[in-house]
Amino acid sequence: MTSKTAKLASCPTHARLVVFVVYPNIVLLDLVGPLQVFSHAPDLETGRNGYDCVVVSVDGGSVGTNTIVSIPTVSAASIADRDIHTLVVVGGDGAIPGMKDPKLVATVTALTARAQRTCSVCSGALVLAATGALDGRRVVTHWDDCRMLADEFPRVQVEMDPIFIKDGSIWTSAGITAGIDMALAIVAEDLGRASSFSVARSMVVQMVRSGGQSQFSPALGRQLRDRAGQFEALHVWMVDNLHLPLSVETLADQMNMGARNFARVYANVMGITPAKAVEAMRVEKAQHALETTERSIKQIAASFGFKTEDRMRRAFLRLLNVSPSDYRQNFHLP
Repeated sequence: MTSKTAKLASCPTHARLVVFVVYPNIVLLDLVGPLQVFSHAPDLETGRNGYDCVVVSVDGGSVGTNTIVSIPTVSAASIADRDIHTLVVVGGDGAIPGMKDPKLVATVTALTARAQRTCSVCSGALVLAATGALDGRRVVTHWDDCRMLADEFPRVQVEMDPIFIKDGSIWTSAGITAGIDMALAIVAEDLGRASSFSVARSMVVQMVRSGGQSQFSPALGRQLRDRAGQFEALHVWMVDNLHLPLSVETLADQMNMGARNFARVYANVMGITPAKAVEAMRVEKAQHALETTERSIKQIAASFGFKTEDRMRRAFLRLLNVSPSDYRQNFHLP
């Protein structure tokens, strides 16, 4: 256990200071998503809010975002005498010039040295990497910035897929709304899962996602591969009919194509066979049912075409590396 991790584990139950670092042209949601989580996370043991939040910039004052809204901030120097529990470097288009701004990099470096936990949201990883704090660390950022992060900072171990990664006292998240997932996971670590679920419910967040989940939703992944929309109508029909035996012949009939030709064209466009696409959709729907309903695993398996619990279990292990029962235990929202 590192010294910072030990400090986190022994942190008293009074409000923990969360410092958000902003600079010109941030993405507004990169800030306000995690800010909303920390601002309303209850410490169920004390009955008070678990965090005290402050937004800082290099010199203080109003900072512009990528919207019409500007953010009031205090200077980083104004909190020099306060202990920082969690530091969050916000992302946005301003991160690209920001990672080369000596004053911003020096400010974030000094704040990181005082923080028990340091985080970045989206492209905020570029600014944080410029301080050297990410050297040798596994990190993630928005998929569109992963190449730049790897090229600019070759000592950083960039991963493209996860929605967030925790490496010791360093947390990094993928694009925009993934910052909410990271913040909820931090609340769960600090205050317990009940507190995290309470915030998620109040924000009408569908679920508390683990960092290992992909920043590419299955539906988005299908759309990215099928850019011409050749199979868009078919995919809608498949999702609505997963209880049916969706053979290649059945899918081909929906496309008015021969089975052999359909299988070949589908695999070329989508990168997977029709059978694997059906299995992925069934797992996706079963995940949602496990998260949000009290239906038994047997009922869910039957509803989405798995036929048996064992077939559903094998599909979950293949695609998610977790059993349906373990998935429900980790992600079910009571």
